[in-house]
Amino acid sequence: MNRTVSPLRHDYKPASYSKTKKSRPLQWFAVGLGIPLLGLALVLWVKNEANDYPDRNVAAQSTTGAELHAVGAHIAAPALELLTDDHVLAGSDHEFHPPLYPAPVSYDSIHLTVRSGDTLDRLFRKNQLDLGDLAQITKLPEAGPRLRMLRPGDELEIRHDNGKLVGLYRKLDLTSALVVSRNDEGFSEAFSAEIVDRPIELQRRRAYGRINSSLFESANAAGLSDKLIMNLAGIFAWDVDFVLDIRSGDDYYILYEEIYQDGKYVMDGDIIAAEFNNNGRTFQAIRFADKSGRSDYYTPEGRSVRKAFVRAPVDFSRISSSFNPRRRHPVLNTIRAHKGVDYAAPAGTPIKAAGDGKVVFRGINGGYGNAVILQHGGNITTLYAHMSRFSGNAKIGQRVRQGDVIGYVGSTGLATAAHLHYEYRLNGVHRNPRTVELPQADPIKEEYRDEFLAAVEPILDDLLQYKSTQIASAAL
Repeated sequence: MNRTVSPLRHDYKPASYSKTKKSRPLQWFAVGLGIPLLGLALVLWVKNEANDYPDRNVAAQSTTGAELHAVGAHIAAPALELLTDDHVLAGSDHEFHPPLYPAPVSYDSIHLTVRSGDTLDRLFRKNQLDLGDLAQITKLPEAGPRLRMLRPGDELEIRHDNGKLVGLYRKLDLTSALVVSRNDEGFSEAFSAEIVDRPIELQRRRAYGRINSSLFESANAAGLSDKLIMNLAGIFAWDVDFVLDIRSGDDYYILYEEIYQDGKYVMDGDIIAAEFNNNGRTFQAIRFADKSGRSDYYTPEGRSVRKAFVRAPVDFSRISSSFNPRRRHPVLNTIRAHKGVDYAAPAGTPIKAAGDGKVVFRGINGGYGNAVILQHGGNITTLYAHMSRFSGNAKIGQRVRQGDVIGYVGSTGLATAAHLHYEYRLNGVHRNPRTVELPQADPIKEEYRDEFLAAVEPILDDLLQYKSTQIASAAL
């Protein structure tokens, strides 16, 4: 018969047919063997996670071979779902969420306050800290010099792991701190050190006070700290003798800064501007810092409030004897000119140089007892007598700056009680230190004048506006 012959023989069998057919039992055997193994691996993983994270509520139970086979059958290949992006095991009653980052390691922390006689070696021994770590950190250029010199009251924060130093923190001053840290493995040095900033915030404050008895009592009533009171007196010390010149009814207005750190008050800062009204006289001062960082106080016109000399070389004492050519001497009981001013003050009160000068005499000088004489410009000399002892700043030939401590109040020589005898001589002639016209200090440099005048205007406006509100409230 003529029939079309198919290109494919009716008895066509692929060459691999018999091989394929024979291999199917092997595939099912592999699946049957692999599923229990996969189930076993999964259960062991869950059990291991339960041991590592007992608080995750992951059950860790012993599993028999039959149970493993059941688990393997339950997650047969077509239905097997591995962990999702949220790490949730499909088909399980429990969810497991491993942490994205390792849990932070917590270390022991010690707060140390340095006391008299303490050294860092002693503090490390006392707190059972590794002395080898101490030896390493003191070799670091940034840390060594700042850790060898400790003063009573200094504070250290130390973190350690069973005595092994992990970190150290020490405040150096108001705006900086030393930080020492242990390095990770692979660094050539076990520790590193750096100086870090401690940011501060400045807040402007205003204050007003009226004097009834003394500046100290008035300022304390106005809520001013001792530091601010001393700074205020220091600003106007060249024009106002705060012992004799103060009158009831004198008043003052202050703009000053308070320093905050981490949201907490730390201390008072500088006085920005001040006005002092004394016995009908008005004095104003504004602080200005030039580009070199030097700061001083000037009048609104740019004249320095400083003079070449201060009126009183001791702070807040009282005058026990004034300049008097006809005074009767309290010890000799004769009429003998008193060519200076006596400032009564407790023994040991610091005596300050009235102006910049050079020490030309230091020692015992007859009835003056322990005395220092300073030579100043303009052929002016000042003498300080009856000292209990001298300061290290007052050595013959040494130069001193105005305000440097040169000695301490005493009663050596012809003295009946502790006081300072102070003399001011011009061309060898004694002058009354309280009334002599004092030479002016240099005004603001011409290169800073325009900058100063621009800065002064808003500050002075603030001061005057505050003053007007105080006057208005007092009138109510």
